Amino acid sequence: MSARSPSGDPWLLTPGPLTTSPEVKEAARHDYGSRDRHFIDVNRQVRERLVAIAGGQGTHACVPLQGSGTFVVEAMLGTFVPRDGQVLILANGSYGQRMAKICQVAGRRFELLEAPEDTPVDPHALDRALADDAQTSHVAVVHCETTSGVVNPVEAIGRVCAEHSRSLLVDAMSAFGALPLDARSTPFEAAVAASGKCLESTPGLGFCIARKEALERARDNAHALSLDLHDQHVAMEKNGQWRFTPPVQTILSLHRALEEFEAEGGVAARGRRYRENLKVLVDGMRELGFATLLPDAVQAPIIVTFRMPADPRFGFEDFYERMRRRGYVIYPGKLTLAPSFRIGCIGRLGPAEMRAALSAVEGILGEMGVASGAPCAPAASGCNAVAGDGDAALLQAEP
Repeated sequence: MSARSPSGDPWLLTPGPLTTSPEVKEAARHDYGSRDRHFIDVNRQVRERLVAIAGGQGTHACVPLQGSGTFVVEAMLGTFVPRDGQVLILANGSYGQRMAKICQVAGRRFELLEAPEDTPVDPHALDRALADDAQTSHVAVVHCETTSGVVNPVEAIGRVCAEHSRSLLVDAMSAFGALPLDARSTPFEAAVAASGKCLESTPGLGFCIARKEALERARDNAHALSLDLHDQHVAMEKNGQWRFTPPVQTILSLHRALEEFEAEGGVAARGRRYRENLKVLVDGMRELGFATLLPDAVQAPIIVTFRMPADPRFGFEDFYERMRRRGYVIYPGKLTLAPSFRIGCIGRLGPAEMRAALSAVEGILGEMGVASGAPCAPAASGCNAVAGDGDAALLQAEP
């Protein structure tokens, strides 16, 4: 027996794209010209609401950008880090490493301050690094590193940056809308996120919440015309229009999604629902023998990494396909330190859907003849730790 969302699609237990409401899908069915007055007004409302979520009214502006989340991360780094600047990247997963790759391609000097994938970045280590470093102008961090699901202490990092008079850039992609990020308590220069994450809209739109004076200083910094957030901001402030063709339907969906976000109760309520999802998921998986990579204290309610079961009858590709046939899409792991897979807690779903997914997991383990999801001991040999060819294909395809 399979389970499906109201639209008939599988439930997406992923960190985005994710399951959206029927009303968000419906909003994308309309056509508007990019210079239509109604669309310009919708675009303005979306920008204002996003600034309000970040507590940046009066001090910050929202600059939207076409494309996936990585597009706007690259735009942030290229726009705000001057060509003669240097950024210190706090990395404890693949998305911190991706920022390093972006800087390399964009010709921005950078240094890495690395932490293990299962450990939050350390504000004290940052404090020590900045005390001995006169070259760094900016610090960049990922709020929720979905490689593992770990949440990084951005407020403490922001305080350290302020004490050393360095500018903070935040990749809030998988956290914005569910974990607090307030410009009044975390003095960031810019933070970026996307439509298809915790705001529960369709993918295709990134956005940057930036200090207005930082945007003004960023003139002529950008390494690419289409990724120039200063230029995009100037154009929108002038007439409310995009420089290049906007993703109209995605913006209409996001407008509807933000109405649902506010009706639910904003960041506090959405984060609470996701934490309920997390508890149901983790408690249920542990009852089946599975072990989480992270301790509960540093686990974000976004996506959970589970260690691969030791039972040789468990193969991830087979497990993935069986879950897919039952109406649930999960993710392979991205870790280098342990074989794993991931299950998300976000999207238009609640504890009932999480319990149904757990029932599917239990049934599939029975079909596979796997008595327990318990993983190998860390030093055990002969563990079911190496992905097969099909697993490798899934890993390569996963964003």
